[in-house]
Amino acid sequence: MTDTSPSAEPLLKVDGLSRKFVLGSRKPFAEKRYLHAVDNVSFSIARGETLGLVGESGCGKTTTGRLVLRLIEPTGGSVSFRGEDVLAKSPQQLRRLRQDMQIIFQDPFGALNPRMTAGELIVEPMVIHNIGDSVSRESRLRKLLDLVGLTPAHASRFPHEFSGGQRQRLCIARAISLEPGFIVCDEAVSALDVSVQAQVLNLLQDLKHELGLTYLFISHDLGVVRHISERVAVMYLGQIVEMGPRAAIFESPSHPYTQALLNSVPSAAKGRRSFFTIPGDVPSAANPPSGCRFHTRCPIAQSICSTTAPPATRLGPGHTAACHFAAPFNAIPVGAPASA
Repeated sequence: MTDTSPSAEPLLKVDGLSRKFVLGSRKPFAEKRYLHAVDNVSFSIARGETLGLVGESGCGKTTTGRLVLRLIEPTGGSVSFRGEDVLAKSPQQLRRLRQDMQIIFQDPFGALNPRMTAGELIVEPMVIHNIGDSVSRESRLRKLLDLVGLTPAHASRFPHEFSGGQRQRLCIARAISLEPGFIVCDEAVSALDVSVQAQVLNLLQDLKHELGLTYLFISHDLGVVRHISERVAVMYLGQIVEMGPRAAIFESPSHPYTQALLNSVPSAAKGRRSFFTIPGDVPSAANPPSGCRFHTRCPIAQSICSTTAPPATRLGPGHTAACHFAAPFNAIPVGAPASA
C-alpha cells in the first residue's frame, strides 16, 4: 500500500516490507510452505510524529515493528532511517544505529533481567555503548528515574519489587537512556490496568514533547491509539488496508475492515455504533485469500474482490484505503452478511 504521509523527508521510511516464515513439516521432502506474516507494507513517519499501527491479534503488527528495527530480518522491502539504509548496515553499524532506534516491549517483567537492580538495568545500555563514565552514568540514572516518575531509592530494587506500571516506567527509562530519536512501542500499555495505562500514556506524551521523540505505537486498543497517535495505519492479515490522519480514520473510515473494527467498540452514545462481530474467522496467513484478503469476511465483497488485489485509493489529504469500494462510514450495513 502506498504511503501518503505529509512529510517530504520522513525520519523513518518503510517500503514494501515483507517477511515469510518457513513452516515445518513432518515429511522430509515436502514442498516448503510459508507463513506470510508481513506482506508489502509501506509507511513513513515524520520527525516528532506518532504513527499508530492497529489491528486484530496476529495481523503482523509486532512483526512489523521488529522488522523495522532488524530484530527480525525481512525477506523483502527496504527500511530507511534518517536517509540511511537500515537493511544494508553491518553488525557494527547496526549496533551504533540502535542508539537512535529503541523498543518498549509489551511485557515489562519479561523484558527485564530479574537478577539486576533497576539502576543496573537502566545503566546497562550506556555501558554496552561505552557512553560516559561511572560518575556521568550515575548522574544520568538519577535524571532518568526522575523523568519517568521514579525516585533514586528505586535504583536498588529488583524488578519483582515493582508494580506493573512501575516496571513499564523502568522499561521506558531504559529505552530512553541512550537518547534515541525513534521508539517502537509494542503494546506498551496493554498489560496494565486502565488507570495505570493512562499514567504511562501521559508519560510517553510528555517524554515525546520534552525529548523530541518519534513513536511507532503498536496496539490493538483503538481508544489508546486514538489518544496518542497523529496518524493511524490499520493492518489486516499482514497488510495495511487503510492509513490516514487520526480524524479521518476515526470519524470517516472508508475500508470495511476499519469500519467493522470501530463498530465493534461498545459505545454509550445514543445513535452511535452498535456492537457486532466481524463475520467469519481470520484466514490463515499460511494460505491467505487471493485478491483482497478481507473479502472472505467483507459485507460488500463482489467477484472482483476475490480475484484482484485492490490498489490504494486516495480519499483525502494523507488518507488512503486499499478497497475496490472504499466508502464513507456507515455506508456498510451493520451485520450485513459476507458474499459467497
